[in-house]
Amino acid sequence: MRKRFVFKKILFKTLILCGVAAWIGLAAWLSIPAPAAFAQQPTGSIATVTGTPTGPMITVYQGTIGVYAGPSTYNYDQIGILIAGEKAPALGYSADGNWIEIIYLGVPGAKGWVYGPLVSISTGDLPALVAPPTATPRTTATLNPTYAAAFGVQSEPTRLPTFTAPPALKIPTFTVGTGGASKIPFGLVILILALIGVLGAVISFLRGNR
Repeated sequence: MRKRFVFKKILFKTLILCGVAAWIGLAAWLSIPAPAAFAQQPTGSIATVTGTPTGPMITVYQGTIGVYAGPSTYNYDQIGILIAGEKAPALGYSADGNWIEIIYLGVPGAKGWVYGPLVSISTGDLPALVAPPTATPRTTATLNPTYAAAFGVQSEPTRLPTFTAPPALKIPTFTVGTGGASKIPFGLVILILALIGVLGAVISFLRGNR
């Protein structure tokens, strides 16, 4: 009787362990992701792009041309380029008819302007468009006078010296005097003094020989 009780107890524990193991195995099997072949496929259709853009198109003649933010190379920045044979949808003309606005992806607004004579257009039936506002004018950098003086940089161009004509040269003139009121020639006075000197010398010589 005791052996049967022990056997039933062991059998009961074995059944409990088998149930726990079966539950753990089922939970582990449910956690494994299903193979790709049995995964649920999405329903519906995927949009595809077919055909080519319709409407006016521009084509670059040759070389490489610039694409600008507006109808001018001076007031607007260059935002891209187009190469020979490349096409783009055209949207309209500028007010003067020289520039064409096109769709240009990859820039803000996805639009740009090309110079009309550099491209061909499939049709001339395009509206006239208003040019976009110009960007903030570029400022010219100014140099700090202290730094400019330290590094020998002239902040302002040096003016060249101006030529000033010298005053007229005055040539002095000399006048020959008349020798006073006596009108005695100055040469005659010198000659008389010389004769007096010679006469004095002769007298002194004669007195010395006595």
